[in-house]
Amino acid sequence: MIQKQRCSWPNDNPLMIEYHDKEWGVPVHNDIRLFEFLILEGVQAGLTWKIILRKRENYRKAFSGFDPAKISHYTEADEERLLADPGIVRNRLKIRATIINAGKFLEVQKEYGSFDKYIWQFVAGKPRMNEFKYLSEIPPETKESLVMSKDLKKRGFKFVGSTICYAFMQATGMVNDHTIDCFRYNEVSTYRQ
Repeated sequence: MIQKQRCSWPNDNPLMIEYHDKEWGVPVHNDIRLFEFLILEGVQAGLTWKIILRKRENYRKAFSGFDPAKISHYTEADEERLLADPGIVRNRLKIRATIINAGKFLEVQKEYGSFDKYIWQFVAGKPRMNEFKYLSEIPPETKESLVMSKDLKKRGFKFVGSTICYAFMQATGMVNDHTIDCFRYNEVSTYRQ
């Protein structure tokens, strides 16, 4: 059996390979999924995506399926419950940020009709097709992620620095950062809005 050529970052980790092969870089337009990625990319700060990916199902259970309407009403008791949950990253600032971000997310939805409409404006509504040959060429942030970060922060969002925003853009297909020799490069480029 011929092994598929893929980006080097998943290495030999089965969970990372599955994520790379099925999700990473595919354009996301569902608000709940966009909220999930925004939160998880923020939680990843200082950690690895492999750690977060292993905990993703626990996060979905602990945070009401990433329903921002429910999370925005979390109380101090909910915060304490989450701090005691070994299935997630037990960081008070990140947990509090998730609750704050849920409320801010709802405000954006109300203003724009959907978070999708708001967030995709940073790439003019369609994925940017990069043409990187090596992982080392991929930048940690871009002009678009800086603008996105600044706007999100102005709106009161937390854990939305420009590097986190760029990782979010990569994960949700706002940019195609699969290397050009990766079998997914052409596959994700065929996804249309």
